[in-house]
Amino acid sequence: MSKPTDLVQGTLDLLVLKTIAREPMHGWAIAQRIRQMSGEVLQVGQGALYPSLHKLEQNGWISSEWAISENNRRAKYYKLTKAGHKALEQEAAQWERLSAAISLIVRTA
Repeated sequence: MSKPTDLVQGTLDLLVLKTIAREPMHGWAIAQRIRQMSGEVLQVGQGALYPSLHKLEQNGWISSEWAISENNRRAKYYKLTKAGHKALEQEAAQWERLSAAISLIVRTA
């Protein structure tokens, strides 16, 4: 049986895109924001987060640049590209359809 923190395959990309849609963030901040926004349910480890960020950057959905973080350390900040905003809309719509379909099945007695 899966744990509540296990993410459905492909949902991490959507969560990352949604998280950085408002402002550029570094990896640790992205993971913390996902945890906070999920009410402490979703915990994203580095082993999952950084491959996702790499893939999103390769797809052209995010870009990155080095900057100084709030604790005065060098960190790579990620932000959505124009293609990333479009991908976020499409991924969110697809997630809404999928989650609604799953809810229909789960709620059927």
